Amino acid sequence: MSAREKILDAYERVLVENGERAATLEAIAKAAGVSKGGLLYHFKDKRALASGLLQRLETLAEQDAVLMSQDPAGATDYYVRTSVWQDSPLDRTIISVTRLGNDFQPAVNTAMKRVQDRWLSLLEDEVKDPHVARAILLIGDGLYYNAVLSQAGDSSEKATSAQGQSPSPSPADIKGLLGAISKLVGNAA
Repeated sequence: MSAREKILDAYERVLVENGERAATLEAIAKAAGVSKGGLLYHFKDKRALASGLLQRLETLAEQDAVLMSQDPAGATDYYVRTSVWQDSPLDRTIISVTRLGNDFQPAVNTAMKRVQDRWLSLLEDEVKDPHVARAILLIGDGLYYNAVLSQAGDSSEKATSAQGQSPSPSPADIKGLLGAISKLVGNAA
């Protein structure tokens, strides 16, 4: 792993674990195991760090879109199955990007919209109905939102909601959702 990638990984960790205010150049350098000068060699300031993180998001999201487009089960199946916390590089980057401060929000919003638009385009290509594709996108967003909230609150596999259900959907839950989506797609045809 390059020093640049180690620094971006450290930036993500600091953002996720401690928030934007704690993400000082010194804290990031320390977390990356490099000197502040070493960090500044790769990123001249926090704006450059944020820009690097946003570029990482776009790269990882494009790799994910390629996997989504090539999945033998289809884009919808892939999107719903992967809309849970997997602690993947894409997951960590999405969460860290959302923790960037207000100065970066316009760039974050633009990058996140591009990512979602790419996923939506793949869903629309498959289901041929833009409203159904949007519903699928929102189902995935809901799954991901709940998965992230359960990670933030209690990462224990045994954590349960007030209704006694696991915050992370089980394989049976995903299968059931895909069945419901299949009916929705069939009704739209």
